[in-house]
Amino acid sequence: MQNNQIANPTSPAQNQAQQTPQMTDRDRLNDVLTTQKYLTDGFNIATREASHEALHRDVLTCLTETHQCARDIYNLMFQQGWYTLEAEEQQKLDQTYQQFSSYTVQFPYTSKVQ
Repeated sequence: MQNNQIANPTSPAQNQAQQTPQMTDRDRLNDVLTTQKYLTDGFNIATREASHEALHRDVLTCLTETHQCARDIYNLMFQQGWYTLEAEEQQKLDQTYQQFSSYTVQFPYTSKVQ
């Protein structure tokens, strides 16, 4: 099996999770990131459904700030080696692209999607 893990190779803390009953910095950041993801979901709905223009603008500001906060936390976790990703094989990406590429004719307002 090929290792397709995308991680920060210079991270000092990568894969050094402490096994303690106390919350670690990694645990706290993971909790904060999960909360930010939950908040962005809620703010997205509130922004879309706001009936008053001023309310819409205010909630949109909250949504944007919450997304940025989540991104900052993700970047910090990635730098510490606490958030890794798996790279997909190019063949699987190509297969999925081919599977869904015919759907572009269903998109309104565009003749080509790239």
